[in-house]
Amino acid sequence: MAEQRVRIGIVGAGNNTRVRHIPGFRAIPGVEIVGVVNRSGESTTRAARELNIPKTYPDWQALVADREIDAVCIGTWPNLHCEVTCAALAAGKHVLCEARMARNAAEAHRMLRASRAHPNLIAQIVPSPFGLVQDQFVRQLIADNYLGEIREVVVIGADDTFWDYSKELHWRQDAELSGLNVLTLGILHETLCRWAPQPVSVFAQTTTFEPQRPVPSLCRQMPVTVPDSVQIVTQLAGGGHGIYHMSGVILFGPGKQIHLYGRNGTIKYLISPREELWCGRIGDPELKRIDILPERQGRWRVEEEFICAIRGQEKVRLTDFATGVAYMEFTEAVTRSASAGQPVRLPLPDIAR
Repeated sequence: MAEQRVRIGIVGAGNNTRVRHIPGFRAIPGVEIVGVVNRSGESTTRAARELNIPKTYPDWQALVADREIDAVCIGTWPNLHCEVTCAALAAGKHVLCEARMARNAAEAHRMLRASRAHPNLIAQIVPSPFGLVQDQFVRQLIADNYLGEIREVVVIGADDTFWDYSKELHWRQDAELSGLNVLTLGILHETLCRWAPQPVSVFAQTTTFEPQRPVPSLCRQMPVTVPDSVQIVTQLAGGGHGIYHMSGVILFGPGKQIHLYGRNGTIKYLISPREELWCGRIGDPELKRIDILPERQGRWRVEEEFICAIRGQEKVRLTDFATGVAYMEFTEAVTRSASAGQPVRLPLPDIAR
């Protein structure tokens, strides 16, 4: 039996869309990428030509309204995620939206409500790519009580990404475009929450060490509106605690890491400079690196999961909108706590649900 045909429209053909989503969709039988729209007519035409996509549109509203499109892949900056997602769902399209889910928790909740108003449509957020290979193995360790009760978690994302203040202002440093998420906080927190309890309290401080960056197109300096250094302590459901060190302005920093410390053992997931998993338990002389057998490794299958969900063959696991909302509330709680100088409880009590 032939697979259900699924026709995809691309809103924002950015790097992740070009490198991952378009090849991923084209590898699936019965899936066709029929149209694309970018920020300008010129970039739309160029993307269509370079990516061999037959249809172009004057704006994203026209793509969403096209009856020949069954599903929309949103690869824009976060400032458009909410608006395009809600419009696409209202038009009867399935939605795969690039992370970050939105600019703030209110937009994320609006997207969740829109998806729940259309339960026949699939709504998925592109997941954090970190830990996909190790996920099944780590989940099984935790289920087998390898860690025991989790006492502490440590999340580190500290490097020199934005150390050079002479470089052009990046969209991730502009809150109007990127929202309240800071550096790789959201993507690392999402990864952690696959393996550890959700936080119930957040206490944070933030700093912007380099407050201005050049914008060559405007021939002037512009303010950096997203912090470049964050420290966070959390309380987890169940009584554990967490520490986060996020920075983009330190030389020779530790990179990206997630540590899980339990009563019985420890799991360390190192992301950069290369992915490694280190584990140790009571009685072990030291941590040892774990090489996961190929048959126990996970992989990137975002596009496959999205299409299979549309076809009714599985449910979205990585990442559904409810999970996206949870990490959006966390990143907003960090901003609120740093601004108020006091802890913030989760879930946020003042967000419409």
